[in-house]
Amino acid sequence: MSGSVPETLDGRVALVTGGGSGIGANIARELADQGMDVWVTGRTAERVERMAAEIGGHALIGDVSQEDDVAGWFEQAGTVDLLANNAGVSGPMGAFEEEEPASWWRVFEINVLGVFLCCHAAVPAMLARGGGRIVNVASGAAYLPGGGMPSTAYGPSKAAVHRFSELLAAQLAPRGVFVFSISPGLVRTGLTESHIGDDAPWTPPECAPRLVLALASGELDALAGRYLHAEHDPPETLRGRVEEIEAGDLNAIRLRR
Repeated sequence: MSGSVPETLDGRVALVTGGGSGIGANIARELADQGMDVWVTGRTAERVERMAAEIGGHALIGDVSQEDDVAGWFEQAGTVDLLANNAGVSGPMGAFEEEEPASWWRVFEINVLGVFLCCHAAVPAMLARGGGRIVNVASGAAYLPGGGMPSTAYGPSKAAVHRFSELLAAQLAPRGVFVFSISPGLVRTGLTESHIGDDAPWTPPECAPRLVLALASGELDALAGRYLHAEHDPPETLRGRVEEIEAGDLNAIRLRR
């Protein structure tokens, strides 16, 4: 099949973690522009509240790695049609021998545990309602060669996000909940500008929001569990490649011998 007919998003509810700035803010803007009722989460109240006011959405303050905070978000938001797990940190920037165990592990608490907690909070209601979509923001750092990575924690944490997404998608897709793993590409944010030069192959910031929007519409549900790159897999290309991707097991991180 080539994908489903796009659903209207007007009035649907989206929750975007880490939505106060950077990629998350761009995703929140795009979804709100298409009529979705957007809830934005983050730890910095001023930033999150400013973004929510800009898009006519709602602010949820808290830490994605804290179960009580996450539970409170979903109690306030109620029915969530789209969960976009974007919150993430890059981790310690120094040499490995200078990394502190607590700082290293904190990357996994936010980047991986945070994704799990939000999915764990969202999925039961999605299943009870008969459907929903989850977009987890992974990274090319999950599989690319290690040169230039800011820490030894970031890449492994994003690899875990992708593998978790793939396994969760396999469980939930037959039950009407579709989980996607995306790379936003190399986007200029506070997370990247501090350690990547101006001559890097920067990804246009509009790519990730456009991909998330297409996934939210349901037209690419057949690609649940696949690894989708916001710049190299734009929606206009993916729409014509669904059968090819499925038949060749493409857009998947696999060991080839």
